[in-house]
Amino acid sequence: MSLAVCADVGSTWTKVGVVDLDAGLLVGSAAAPTTVGTDVLHGLDAAVATATAGLGAGGDVPWYVCSSAGGGLRLAVVGYEPLVTAQAGRRVGLSAGAHVVHVAAGRLGGADVTALRAARPDVVLLVGGTDGGDADTVIHNATRLARARWRVPVVVAGNVDVRDEVCALLAGAGVPVTAAENVLPRIGVLAPSSARAAIREVFLRHVIGGKRLSRGPRFARLVRAATPDAVLTGVEVLADTVGGDLVVVDVGGATTDVYSVLTPDERADGPGREVAGSLWRARTVEGDLGMRWSAPGVVRAAVEERLLDAAGQEELAAVAALRAADPGFLPSSPGERAVEGRIAALAATVAVRRHARGATGERSGRDLRDVRLLVGSGGVLRHAPAEEAAGVLAAVLGDHAGGWAVPRAARAVVDASYVLAAAGLLAADHPGVARAVLRAHLG
Repeated sequence: MSLAVCADVGSTWTKVGVVDLDAGLLVGSAAAPTTVGTDVLHGLDAAVATATAGLGAGGDVPWYVCSSAGGGLRLAVVGYEPLVTAQAGRRVGLSAGAHVVHVAAGRLGGADVTALRAARPDVVLLVGGTDGGDADTVIHNATRLARARWRVPVVVAGNVDVRDEVCALLAGAGVPVTAAENVLPRIGVLAPSSARAAIREVFLRHVIGGKRLSRGPRFARLVRAATPDAVLTGVEVLADTVGGDLVVVDVGGATTDVYSVLTPDERADGPGREVAGSLWRARTVEGDLGMRWSAPGVVRAAVEERLLDAAGQEELAAVAALRAADPGFLPSSPGERAVEGRIAALAATVAVRRHARGATGERSGRDLRDVRLLVGSGGVLRHAPAEEAAGVLAAVLGDHAGGWAVPRAARAVVDASYVLAAAGLLAADHPGVARAVLRAHLG
């Protein structure tokens, strides 16, 4: 039996799955608290030891690791103007697994650089101008960063005509810089792959080691991607495997992420197309929606969305505050589990509403009517009884008052074995195994 270890070192829990590469099946799994306070390898090694116990795994078993520990990947976007290149850069950053902490547009001034520093990004995505279009703004912004003695890595993905000049300007000032293709080579055309790969490279080369999550270099060598980047890759493989449109909603302790893969629509190139381009494989992050740190945000958002009345708000506000104050809280009674399910249903519903309706500045959202598969993820769904997890996803599919068109005929399933991240990690080296694992556990 040929095995591979797939691990996600999260902000709270480290999850490990062991995959039989010959059979394309998950044959072992375990979880352990992420040991950020000491060395994340302590928790990772413990989880791997538990997951591989009795499997005869030797020392030559390959490890595939992704991580969102230490806050994951914090990205700032600096673009030409807010509704085009900055919006395009934001979408690309999210698709690369980043938490977009700051977006600036136009020519940076002193106050803008101060605000950029205050956001504490791990990486800056510098974009601006279509190919052959505006060059002055991206050159000005690079000059500003160079003069400010900027030391945070920069990915340059703007007007290709001045890319070399911009990179040389930054490198000459000691700024770590990586070049990528333009995220918006022409109006309405969004090209994320090169920038997404460059952001991943910078994350692995600069960010993981810089977060001091482990004392030695071993952890940095093990990590292959930011967790959301690995999950999106798994979602893409799943979409290609099962065919048709799909959505994944991942309800976490601090955020609720929504991923969607849609079939490209030729009508998107017509007169009403998005000037910032359409990203058919996309991710959105709702930083105010979560089961622990962000539980009070779920209550506030549900009230704003008219999913909770005054009585419901009063009922949930206190229990949400308790969860935010004690992120390690585990439900121990049917009543507490029912509350968990209710918060999860609200978080998932609001997050998918926002994903479908689109962000501020977009002409339209994402058309999810043809979605054939809705996948639920996150500990609250994996550990819940099947009927309770199904109720959370049913709330999303039955949300006819949210200002978006719900899927017409979608099947709902829970990623109970946490295989999306594993498949995303295996996709490059073992694409057939990645597809087989997804078929076996989600298909």
